[in-house]
Amino acid sequence: MNDAAPAPTPAPAPRRARVRAPELIGKGGWLNTGGKELSLADLRGRIAILDFWTFCCINCLHVLDELRELEEKHRDTVVIIGVHSPKFVHEAEHAAVVDAVERYQVHHPVLDDPELATWKQYAVRAWPTLVVIDPEGYIVAQHAGEGHAHAIARLVEELEAEHEAKGTLRRGDGPYVAPEPVAGDLRFPGKALLLPSGNLLVSDTTRHRLVELAADGESVVRSIGSGERGFAGDSFSEPQGLALLPDGKVVVADTVNHALRTYDPATGQVETVAGTGRQWWQGAPTSGPALEVDLSSPWDVAWWQGRVWIAMAGVHQLWTWDPEAGTVEVAAGTTNEGLLDGPAAEAWFAQPSGLAAAGDRLWIADSETSALRYVEAAGEGHEGYVIKSAVGTGLFDFGHRDGDAAQALLQHPLGVTALPDGSVAVCDTYNHALRRYDPATGRVSTLATDLREPSDAVLVGEDIVVVESARHRLTRLRLPEEAVRVDAVAHRTQRAATEVAPGTLRLDVVFQAPSGQKLDTRYGPSTRLLVSSTPPELLAAGEGAGTDLFRELALNPDVSEGVLHVSAMAASCDDDPANEYPACHVHQQDWGVPVRVTADGVSRLPLVLAGMDG
Repeated sequence: MNDAAPAPTPAPAPRRARVRAPELIGKGGWLNTGGKELSLADLRGRIAILDFWTFCCINCLHVLDELRELEEKHRDTVVIIGVHSPKFVHEAEHAAVVDAVERYQVHHPVLDDPELATWKQYAVRAWPTLVVIDPEGYIVAQHAGEGHAHAIARLVEELEAEHEAKGTLRRGDGPYVAPEPVAGDLRFPGKALLLPSGNLLVSDTTRHRLVELAADGESVVRSIGSGERGFAGDSFSEPQGLALLPDGKVVVADTVNHALRTYDPATGQVETVAGTGRQWWQGAPTSGPALEVDLSSPWDVAWWQGRVWIAMAGVHQLWTWDPEAGTVEVAAGTTNEGLLDGPAAEAWFAQPSGLAAAGDRLWIADSETSALRYVEAAGEGHEGYVIKSAVGTGLFDFGHRDGDAAQALLQHPLGVTALPDGSVAVCDTYNHALRRYDPATGRVSTLATDLREPSDAVLVGEDIVVVESARHRLTRLRLPEEAVRVDAVAHRTQRAATEVAPGTLRLDVVFQAPSGQKLDTRYGPSTRLLVSSTPPELLAAGEGAGTDLFRELALNPDVSEGVLHVSAMAASCDDDPANEYPACHVHQQDWGVPVRVTADGVSRLPLVLAGMDG
């Protein structure tokens, strides 16, 4: 006789929408699979997470880091597939995708989709977007933007339990095949700095260290850091920008650690001076003691007007660090992504990635708007700074065109260098060129071509030393007397415009709190929606901020096309009444949606932040 209590009846699996996942197709083929072509049939029995990304996008790089723990913990049940979906023309080059997969240490299969075929099949509208496919081949969730790793981890556990019980879960090794490691002194270096000794200090980004080179730019003097991703001791995580401080130390933008570090060439000591190692999220402090305030992917640093200015690429802002006071604060930008000049507190940036101080100006390489911009002091304090654009018009126009700055084009520049004559050199990264803007004439020219993803440049005497990131080297050039003649090319993003009907457009941001969570309304509304347009005349009504995740937009009948800029945020917390301090999470995404007004267009625009559009 068995006196044991009967086993509890398992809770029924949650009901989910059943949408068959489209096949994975991409003209560029597959990476990290040992040459094998994958199909959805090969993934049957596994939980597949499609990560639609492009390597220019800082939010996509954040998601790569968010997924690393999930990838490791569930590697016998989960297969992450990166679907590389380019924004810029350069990103559609297969060799560039191969480089990016190594540069950012992507340890899962990647489908190179240069024509956005799979992107269109899955109706994706934003970078990054994550799509979860269950072991039977059905889409069960979609998430746009960052901050969803906790929700996906919870969903993965539910799917594991559900399909283990059904017998449809297949455990085992995934299809990832690691590429062969490559030797060399540098691997995808990011930024460089001329030291007082005449040597050059380089951020060896992919190898998570700094390297000091002799004056020839080739001979290794020493390396700084463990060479492994980390935050303790002298370890770094994908370091980028470098700047010399008045006391002789070097401040380092330790990008993926979301921190500033200092390196003392005299003693070799590395010290954390700003940041906590955690990524900044909306609602977190934007000023205060430097070691208590979160940062977000600082990409470059420059000493200007008695402080270190920080290109905070992760939140589209400029911050400052005051070494004497030991504080950080926002100096410019609202966190909205785009190109908007004016007072520093109201300006918009898009992934500022390069800084160069030059007298009363601080030059900025604003990469995602393919723009050269600058900060100018107009009074006391940050409220006295203004932001102006010299080259560039917005998120979707780019190319290689010289001439008058008003019509000149760049393509995702990452570096700027002040030149002795008052002009500025621009590392025009995705055009593989070094460009020059002359404020005196208002014209743009090309100084050199056939560079491979130049990301920074430093003056050394009469020469300029360029960081050729994708050739893993420094290249010394004599500053030319004459410009190089280049055939003009202009591009717009490949993303097809959404055809919308004239009149009223219903905008719905779809958000479903993850399983086991609810919207956090303890301190007021837990959602936010901000809408604007380019050109501003596209919207006759409906722009501005609000707390509802829907909006009725009135389209101007006199404007036939443009871009809707939508920024949405939702905060959710664990739904456990017994827990006085539930864990809370912020879900956030910015969309730039090209639209074209046509008679037979749609009257509703759904943007999925998390969940499924019913």
